[in-house]
Amino acid sequence: MNEDFRNPATESPAPDPSRPLWAPWRIEYFKHKEKEKGRCFLCENTRDDAEERHLVIVRGIHAYLILNGYPYNSGHVLAAPNRHVGDLLDLEEEERAELFDLAMRMKRVMMDCMHPDGFNFGFNLGEAAGAGLQEHVHGHLVPRWSGDTNFMPVLADVRVVPQALEQTAHMLRKNWRRVYGSEAGAVVAD
Repeated sequence: MNEDFRNPATESPAPDPSRPLWAPWRIEYFKHKEKEKGRCFLCENTRDDAEERHLVIVRGIHAYLILNGYPYNSGHVLAAPNRHVGDLLDLEEEERAELFDLAMRMKRVMMDCMHPDGFNFGFNLGEAAGAGLQEHVHGHLVPRWSGDTNFMPVLADVRVVPQALEQTAHMLRKNWRRVYGSEAGAVVAD
């Protein structure tokens, strides 16, 4: 069994209800969201120098995978086309095929190194569907573990992500290379 990742649902200590819940890193999400109004963080991540700074995992010719900077769970990855386009219907066939291919390859990598019990994979299309960035379509691939939802998000609106984003990005890149090597059409960051 790969020892790169531990299941947060079964290996986190029991919470102490007498202690306050703090998530000071969450303030960065709100500051960033306000500061970045009118900018597309996904387009900014298509630049060649963006990999390490912006948590890009792998790039294809038409699409790429990036670790979500404000994840719902450890390993939460976004699959996005390089081109700024707002709907799946507006993607060219090659873009759509590569976007889904990269996402499914990442699912295999996560199965191998994170051992989740399941996945959520989907697209939020339009404000009513929960799209935070409507102008640049992107899918969410979220590994899930039995019991990973507990009282923290339900009562405190706090999510516990047990591994630093940079460590998760490094682990996924390393395991992508191990599983897929340097196949044509996909360039792993780092």
